[in-house]
Amino acid sequence: MKIALIRKNYTPYGGAENYLNLLAGNLAERGYDVHIFSAFNRSGKNLTVHKIRTIGSPSFLSNIIFAANTRAELKKGYFDCVLSFERTFFQDIYRAGDGCHREWLDRRKSVDSFLKKISLTVNPHHLLLLYLEKECFSNSGTIIANSMMVKKDILRHYPMHDNKIQVIYNGVDLQKFQPAGTDIKADIRNDLGITADKVILFVGSDFKRKGVPTLLKAFSLVERKDIQLLIAGKEAKARYLSMAKKLGINKKVIFRGAEREIHRLYSISDVFVLPTIYDPFSNAALEAMASGIPVITTAYNGASELIENGVQGFVINDPSDAGAFAEKISSVLLHAEDMGRQARLKAEEYPIDNAVDKIIRIISGSGS
Repeated sequence: MKIALIRKNYTPYGGAENYLNLLAGNLAERGYDVHIFSAFNRSGKNLTVHKIRTIGSPSFLSNIIFAANTRAELKKGYFDCVLSFERTFFQDIYRAGDGCHREWLDRRKSVDSFLKKISLTVNPHHLLLLYLEKECFSNSGTIIANSMMVKKDILRHYPMHDNKIQVIYNGVDLQKFQPAGTDIKADIRNDLGITADKVILFVGSDFKRKGVPTLLKAFSLVERKDIQLLIAGKEAKARYLSMAKKLGINKKVIFRGAEREIHRLYSISDVFVLPTIYDPFSNAALEAMASGIPVITTAYNGASELIENGVQGFVINDPSDAGAFAEKISSVLLHAEDMGRQARLKAEEYPIDNAVDKIIRIISGSGS
């Protein structure tokens, strides 16, 4: 069976990229003829990579040129199944790992200024993404959503038959992400300069969307003194450092930047907090749970569907409610060990191999 997989940024970094790499490897091991269509010419064992021409900027042209050139390249050969991880024109299956862009825009507009709302509405990048999204949903035989939230978002904005969308939650590497021993924790704490008894962790890029301003305010409201806030993610930090200083917490906040060995941060943390305004399914939240860390996040994170309030963490309805986050942080810190055990048990229900197997079954069915 000849399979085409589409991902513009087929690089060693990123949750979707790692997911694609694992899926491609599994398919190749099972004897499938796997072809990857990407803007990056990255090699892989038993994989054929087709480098698709596009441009770096402007981004709105880059996306549509990639989609058009991928369609042209696909038509040069025959494939039993085309699975796209991107909004493209030509695929049998679309994995909506980036969620529903129209819903994301609505969420952004709910927290932005009037002028920013106007800017988002007329921005050619978003207009073309919405066009690609509509075409993609219309042209796909099957859509894979990574949460019920995403499925509901798609159905609300793009009415279609409910059975067209299948939900497969993201999986996690349970060997890489697991509770760490005391000795390992001590060494990592020393390396990171952690001196407080308890550590609150945030992991993610796009700090504004994922709620770092709310988290900083919430942290400043927590009455416990023996705590530090660890923030990891690729983002310019000057604005957030300034915010931390104004809140009087800058000496308790550590900005780590992009972190290659992210499991080290999970291993020394007591609670993971993600006040996101929109996240289809946060891999970081599931990784934290697998590492034995309770998670506090919002109802706008697809991963919140795995969390029972007061068991593995808490789900907060209003992403901007710093007081609610502060209250739940204080509550979790009192029961972090028990809730962390429950978080690990829940994560064990979602090994990455199971998620890949489910997608492979859909691929096999589409080509039969």
